[in-house]
Amino acid sequence: MRESRGVWVFMEQLERKLLPVGLELLGRGRELADTLHEPLIAVVFGHSLDVSIGEECIRRGADEAFIADHPFLETYLTDAYTKTMAALVQERKPNLLLVGSTPNGRDLAGRLAVRLRTGLTANAVRLDVDPKNKLLVAGVPGFGGSVLALIKCEHTRPQMSTVRPGVFRPRPSDPTRSGRVERVPVELKPSDERCAVMDRRLVALEDVGAAERSVVAGLGTGGDMKLINALADALGASIGVTRPLVDIGVSTRERQIGSTGIALRGKLAIVVGVSGASHFTSGLADVGTVIAINQDASAPIFEHADVCIVADLFELLPALMEELATKKEVTA
Repeated sequence: MRESRGVWVFMEQLERKLLPVGLELLGRGRELADTLHEPLIAVVFGHSLDVSIGEECIRRGADEAFIADHPFLETYLTDAYTKTMAALVQERKPNLLLVGSTPNGRDLAGRLAVRLRTGLTANAVRLDVDPKNKLLVAGVPGFGGSVLALIKCEHTRPQMSTVRPGVFRPRPSDPTRSGRVERVPVELKPSDERCAVMDRRLVALEDVGAAERSVVAGLGTGGDMKLINALADALGASIGVTRPLVDIGVSTRERQIGSTGIALRGKLAIVVGVSGASHFTSGLADVGTVIAINQDASAPIFEHADVCIVADLFELLPALMEELATKKEVTA
């Protein structure tokens, strides 16, 4: 039996452009592949794909790129994608298969795990390799993010994991890297297209995790976002929130920060009215400078902040806004 080998990353694309989560996984996948001394392979599905999309994967860290091109693969459809990926995995036998934890990625990974009779770690925020047995160790938040469960897939291959977007940093594009781009055969017939996309509408969403500056609101705001919005506007910052504000409908999941949301990677985050539970602070690990504002001097958030301000946010923020306006007038 052929030994399983290779770290594979499923690269989602939309209108022939790679989604950021795939590039993030290539960055971490490169490190895992080097540790395992195995090749890193990017897998791209679509229709009328140019070889340049595979070359971009090479520049971002992959050793090889597989392109599966077929009319049924133009947009994500469960049956066609699952059948094509399952056949490719069974033929090439990868050791690891990493998939972005997007709606399509989660659907594909779950279907594949059942069809391939292998294990699947879902929504990981950490990926490592056990130095003793070279097994993938995936970290998954549990109990609302208060603990991190470490999961191994010991007896089946491929070792699979979906990974939360925004956790890892993509590698810069390196034009000096070279690798092989291969168009793999796709065997799909009309009966494999049981569903059809009748209409599709794209909505542009802000990438909060990549913003240079962020203002993050917690339950201490009472759900009143007026001052938060004003401060963000004054600083040219994005807005993030904690999970409780999402749960009560103040904001959307796309802005939720922490282990059950997204991770910030910018230079500055001003955190307002946030207690600082561990499932939230994990989303601040890669921020350059964290300024925390809370009227409770013993709030856990201060243990994770570079600048700690003990104050009532409803008194401090208006004063801060006045100071920012004065500074703006002076420099105008």
